[in-house]
Amino acid sequence: MSSSIAWLDYNTQVVAASAALLGAAAGLAGCLLLLRRRALMGDALGHATLPGIAGAYLVSVALGGTGKEQWVLLAGAAVGALGGVLSILVIRRGARVSDETAMAIVLGSFFGFGTALLTVIQATPGGHQAGLSSFILGHAASMVASDLRAASIVAFSCAALVVLLTKELRLLCFDDAFARAIGRPVRWLDGVVLLIITAVVIAGLQAVGLILILALLILPATAARLCTDRFSVMLPTAAVMGAVSGVGGTLVSASAPRLPTGPCIVLFAAAIFALALLFAPHRGLIVRATSSRVRGLRQ
Repeated sequence: MSSSIAWLDYNTQVVAASAALLGAAAGLAGCLLLLRRRALMGDALGHATLPGIAGAYLVSVALGGTGKEQWVLLAGAAVGALGGVLSILVIRRGARVSDETAMAIVLGSFFGFGTALLTVIQATPGGHQAGLSSFILGHAASMVASDLRAASIVAFSCAALVVLLTKELRLLCFDDAFARAIGRPVRWLDGVVLLIITAVVIAGLQAVGLILILALLILPATAARLCTDRFSVMLPTAAVMGAVSGVGGTLVSASAPRLPTGPCIVLFAAAIFALALLFAPHRGLIVRATSSRVRGLRQ
């Protein structure tokens, strides 16, 4: 009986609402990453938050705090993500390598540094109780009303920026050279995109963790891209798919308490992507196979 009405539980409703908002924001942000061909950026920023979180814990403890203050850890995550962005820019310009190479370097280096700091923390008295490892795979089940408010702020802020700058972002994603030629502030617009991605990554640490955040960014966006060629349709479609993934994954996890919420959300998003891959109009595998067979019969 308790499992059948688990979705009515207040905590489950808070988690589902938070996950839906974060999923919607991730869908919007993922479209910008996908169309800018910078899918690895979300992963790089996610991994770059780990040393920031670990560093924030050490600083908090050194100043007499507990190291478990949520705002301190998220502030550290923001610093780490900002450091990751700056490092990518410096490496890309200084070493003259591609965006993908710079992102891969930052991803591996920052995550290795963060893992080393976690090892140091675990060896300190009380370090094993810090709970920092939960940021790796997320801890959505522990979300409370304050997390819902934070998710609301992130989701609506990202949506507002995308709506206000729809024309500029469309031009940036599809023809940045032309945008630069007609005097559009391409660097400023790129900065807005990075701001949106960073905000979603930091907020998503609560739900799916730094390892799975890339999946939440890319899966709804890719599924939406399979379904439509129109930028104005792709954005809301990806947002809806992300929100459905958040709610669906939360309810699956609530019905089977041993299943962690974050991975369930990502698996739900993967299931939506699989359906789009098979049945999307024009691009779906089944539709394409059927069309090919019909053309073959006509010939």
